[in-house]
Formats: sequence, structure tokens, C-alpha cells
Amino acid sequence: MTAVYDIAVVGGGLAGACAAALLVRHGGIEPQRIALLAGELNAASTLDAPPDLRVVAISRASERVLRAADAWARLDQARLCAYERMRVWHESSAADSEAALCFDAADIGEPNLGFIAENGALLQACIDSFRAAGGTLITERLAGLVMDADAAHLTCSDGTELAARLVVGADGAQSLVRERIGLTVRTREYRQLAIVATVHTERAHEHTAWQRFLRSGPLAFLPLFDGSSSIVWSVDEAQAPELRDCSAAQFGQRLESAADGVLGATTLASERSSFALRSMTAESYIAPRCALIGDAAHVIHPLAGQGANLGLLDAAALCEAVAGASAQREDPGALRVLRGYEQQRRTHNLFMNAAMSALHRGFGVARGPAAWLLNRGLGAVNRSGALKRAFARQALGTAGALPRLARARLDEPVS
Repeated sequence: MTAVYDIAVVGGGLAGACAAALLVRHGGIEPQRIALLAGELNAASTLDAPPDLRVVAISRASERVLRAADAWARLDQARLCAYERMRVWHESSAADSEAALCFDAADIGEPNLGFIAENGALLQACIDSFRAAGGTLITERLAGLVMDADAAHLTCSDGTELAARLVVGADGAQSLVRERIGLTVRTREYRQLAIVATVHTERAHEHTAWQRFLRSGPLAFLPLFDGSSSIVWSVDEAQAPELRDCSAAQFGQRLESAADGVLGATTLASERSSFALRSMTAESYIAPRCALIGDAAHVIHPLAGQGANLGLLDAAALCEAVAGASAQREDPGALRVLRGYEQQRRTHNLFMNAAMSALHRGFGVARGPAAWLLNRGLGAVNRSGALKRAFARQALGTAGALPRLARARLDEPVS
């Protein structure tokens, strides 16, 4: 027997789980008519566990989306770390120089710029919200997908078959949904790897996100709830194996040097992991009865930590498009409905991809006249209240056109 749904969300990552939780609550469709093919789920962390290796920077706009999904309240607030400041500088200057760019939430009347949260906890909160609202969770992977005029026909890894009027591809950069419906992508390889780890630092992180741009790539320290920091260190492919495989003591010394000692001595507190850096853009986010969100639609350089936030905004925009169609008794898989989603999100995501690529190129200069000009430019931004506020709005995730679910005040209920 084939199970029939209105919407099937494929992919158990953050974008897919959040989209499913939003759709069961705000999509105007009966919850039992929405399925989430999440694949195998990881066990939830215990309350006293060390911080997850994989963390994400959640903007204020994304916080609103997660509140709308009824996921934010399900998080252990003690394991969130608000970051109140961002300090960015180039290797040719010092962290406390005039050329270092500093954004402070207090300067724009905000309590913080966002939160550093554990990816696993966010994912679990979204799935718990989806199930609590009556959605159907399927812990199998997608094995096959065939489209016809009336429905998407999905085959799960255990042989189960289901059909849906709309399939949401949220199955990551190697999306099977995207492949099966024939949507092409443009990819750029940065020929770099990002090394991630948790470290203890001699000096307190001061609820500040620190980022130093080196010729080989950016190095970020993200503050964590227990006083430790999560690092994301982008390095050339040739340099990565040595940093990944050297002793913990050697890694700490090299990390301290790369950060110019801004947080003092560093001590490795976890394993080291790495992933290749690339950008990817789907030529189209939609096809009849299908929409792509999150990494299935776009991947950007992680230097500003915006990948997860873009995926959450995709989820909110798609939910609003579906809700509008439901209110008009339209088919949620109709191209007219999906085009509204694509038009809103693709423009914003293309801008962010171009901006991250430009920052990567611009900050990749070494010393000399180019570095001097860069530092002069950072100093000018630092002295301009208007420019700093504009940059701060980008950090908050409140710049540009946003889905309604990302614009609601944090202290008001979401309809």
C-alpha cells in the first residue's frame, strides 16, 4: 500500500526538520498529511555532556523562525551562548587596533547579536516539535523518486512507498531529490578545508565571536556556554593534514599563533574534524511538485556562519508560500505557488554567496598596499555609525526582505 500525503520533506538536517515543524503548525495543512523522511536519528546529548563538535551561529531572525516552529522553547537554555560582540581583523593588523572591526549589540539597542547553539540540540527540538504537532516521522532514507503530473512518488530505503503533492528536498549538498528531478548546480571549489574543534582558552571569550583573516583563510573562535570556544579554521588543502594530525600540544601552539594570542594559550578539548570548502548554487530551486531548501539549494563559504541561517529562512519562506496556497485552496505543489518561494529566497541567497566569495578574496590579501587599503577601509567602517549599524543588521539577520515568520517580534505569539 502507498501512503499518501500532501507534503513529504526529505532530509533530517536542520533545514528539513525546521521546515516540517513550521509546516505542521503554520502551513494550513492537517499535520497527519505531512511526512518527514529524516533517516536514522542520532541519540540526544545528555545534559552534562561536553559541547557538541558541530555548533551553529543562530541569528536573531533565525531565532524568530525557531520560535515559530515551537523549537526554541524546547532547547536547554543553559546550553545556549549568546554572543554580544563580534571582532574581526586582518592578519596585517592587531585585534585591538583601529583597523579591527567591532560590532556590539549594545550599540544598536539589542541584548545580543545571536546565539551559538549545538546543531544536534536544534535538530532534536525541531523533530520533537514536529512529532508533538501530529506530523508523521519516517526514520528511513530516500531510495527513489519519480514525478508525474499529479504527485511525487517516493520509495524509502526499506521499500516503503509514499506519494505526496509536494516533495521538499532538504537532503543536503549531495541531494538525491535534486539529482532525480534533474536540477543542475554551479559549484566553486575553494581548495581549502575547515578544521573544527572545541578548545579551552587562557582568557575568557567575553561572549564575543572573534575572527582573524589570514592569507590562508579565516580563523573563528565562537563562544560556548561552558566557557570554551568552538573554532573553525579554514586552511589550504596542503596545510590541513598536518594541522589535523599533529599532537594536541602542537595544535594548541599553532592555533594560539594563528589567533595572534588574542585569547591566550589554547588547549584542545575535543577531537578535530574537517570538511572541504566549496560554494554551490542550484540553477533553480523548484520543479513541478518539488522545492529545494537549505544545502540542497545552496552552499556558501562558512566564514560568516550564515549557512544554517539561510536554510532556516528558506524553511520559513516555503511554509508561508504553502500557507498562502492552502488559504486559497490551491495545490501546494503547483509551480505558481513554488515560484513565489524561489523568487524571494534565490535572490537573497545569491547575494549572500557573492558577498562571502568577495570577502574571502578581499581578506585573502597578504601584506603590502592591498592590506593597507583593506585596513583603511575597516577603520572607516569602524568610525561610521551608519555603516556599523548596516553591518550589525546583517549579523542580526534582519537586513533585506525576510519571511514574515522571521520578522515577528520575539515577545509576540506567531499566528
